[in-house]
Amino acid sequence: VQLQASGGGLVQAGGSLRLSCAASGRTFSSYIMGWFRQAPGKEREFVASITRNGGREYYKESVKGRFTISRDNAKNTVYLQMNSLKPEDTAVYYCAADDGVLVSTLVARWDYWGQGTQVTVSS
Repeated sequence: VQLQASGGGLVQAGGSLRLSCAASGRTFSSYIMGWFRQAPGKEREFVASITRNGGREYYKESVKGRFTISRDNAKNTVYLQMNSLKPEDTAVYYCAADDGVLVSTLVARWDYWGQGTQVTVSS
């Protein structure tokens, strides 16, 4: 599966952005989908994930209540709605797909990656 992330940009603290990730190739609904981020000088980290049918969502503790992951299997797209953004949310955001059985927060467990989109939150 090929993944194309978009929607990043520059926003002031407290603002919102909506990231999108369009998938092509193998059946989108066969993948668990997720979002990760990588800040300068830091390792890539898990942000959120959603099960194949969208029935369950998982979040990094620091984004709970501010970020929402969703998916539209008819449009082969996964979204990340980010509200109440903070400067510490600044990073390159990556979408990822996993055809495994269990949802994982470990970067190494995910099979396919998009190219990343920059999110910058100014204070």
